[in-house]
Amino acid sequence: MPLKEGDPAPDFTMPATRGRTVSLSAMRGKPFVLYFYPKADTPGCTREACAFQEALAELGSIGVEVIGVSKDKMPALEKFADKYQLSFPLASDADTKVAEAYGTWVEKSRYGRTYMGMERSTFLIDATGHIARIWRNVKVDGHAQAVLEAVRNLAQGAAGSQETGKKAATKKRA
Repeated sequence: MPLKEGDPAPDFTMPATRGRTVSLSAMRGKPFVLYFYPKADTPGCTREACAFQEALAELGSIGVEVIGVSKDKMPALEKFADKYQLSFPLASDADTKVAEAYGTWVEKSRYGRTYMGMERSTFLIDATGHIARIWRNVKVDGHAQAVLEAVRNLAQGAAGSQETGKKAATKKRA
């Protein structure tokens, strides 16, 4: 059954660039963006990664991290990260287990040939480890900005619910 917003995010642990390891358990307590892309250092994937890099400062100021995921092996990811000075982790899902869990390892077709490949998709995971937002079959241009806008809305919603909780607690004491 496909994942939907509100579902718990599937667990993962993957090696990532700069000697890091990324996992759902390590991200608990903070929201993050998990985006899947077909192949490092291709035109669309490069534009997408660079757009997320440009949005990283604002995302970070809101407390949101970014993790990129592809089937590429670590040497290709390290080269990609170095070439474009990508500071967020690029994770290797070489066996596609994480992509399968998120429903992004899909059947594709090109020029009449059918094959399995990575669907360009993004998941916004909230601080509780649940999927707050899903983007499937992403078009690269403008996508990082759309994600940033959703992150802003998530942050405002969280701030609003904290404020509502504070007001309710103050009312109870009064």
